[in-house]
Amino acid sequence: MRDTFGRISDGLERAFARRGFAEPSVEDLRDAAGVSLRTLYKYTPSRADMVLAALENRHQRYLAHVFDDLPDGHEEARDEILTRVGTWMATEASHGCLFHAAVAADPASEPLRSLLERHKRDVASRAAAATGLVAVETELLVIIEGLTQAWPLQGDRAVDAAKRLGRALWISLG
Repeated sequence: MRDTFGRISDGLERAFARRGFAEPSVEDLRDAAGVSLRTLYKYTPSRADMVLAALENRHQRYLAHVFDDLPDGHEEARDEILTRVGTWMATEASHGCLFHAAVAADPASEPLRSLLERHKRDVASRAAAATGLVAVETELLVIIEGLTQAWPLQGDRAVDAAKRLGRALWISLG
């Protein structure tokens, strides 16, 4: 059984992903976390703490989904990463990046901005390491971010386009 904070974080993540950051009431968040209001506030004393806990949970789940157990070959890993980002979008984030949405909802929050930056930095560095494209980490992130932003409108066509761009990047480094 997961620890209490883990269960709370998971429930909060799913509530914010489903309903945004402004809509869910504290009672809705309590219900999503599956704990009493007292326990919710014990582990996450403010709404800002609830958002950070949810996003940290999402960060860990996303990294595991996209990067765990990738194929050994760099080209195969590149295509698999993009396939997994598309799968994530289809099953977890059909409205776009939750990290960007959180910063948009509270642009003055330095902790949110810091978490967004860490998330994107971790994605870029893990993608670069898995694909052997360490010299073009930023370009890989742009492809992944483009896929994330295009997926709500283009679906699997966005995945195919991202794969073509990834192959073109690979070839350009020849």
